[in-house]
Amino acid sequence: MQAFSVKPQNAGYDADMQIGRPSKRPRTPFGERLFAARTVTGLSQAQVAEQLGISQTAYADWERYSVALRPDQIEKLTEILNVTVEHLFGKDVVKQHSGGPTGRARRLFEAVSKLPRAQQQHVLTVVEAFVEKKAAARA
Repeated sequence: MQAFSVKPQNAGYDADMQIGRPSKRPRTPFGERLFAARTVTGLSQAQVAEQLGISQTAYADWERYSVALRPDQIEKLTEILNVTVEHLFGKDVVKQHSGGPTGRARRLFEAVSKLPRAQQQHVLTVVEAFVEKKAAARA
């Protein structure tokens, strides 16, 4: 007789689980602010690192350890994470946005806002039609 497993293949695993082993070392205050700002924007460490032109592991060190950053890196971080320099160094709070989209949706709408007016209208027509269709389906 052949034995078989009754345990589901993916038991206990889901898409929201962290990747990698959690660190045993707590984040620095700067690292906490950096981590919080990154998660608000919906970016991964790899995405931020790519925009900075560094490796993901180097960026991960920024969130975990005391590091010395160059002024150009600090400036780029504030642009990527949409925070002020004061916030990164504990002198201010995260820039508040007025209830608009966050993460990927926010980045896409910011990109749309830079398109010519006629192209913006095309995008808005498609989005409005989609939202109306979903609202009608819920009603």
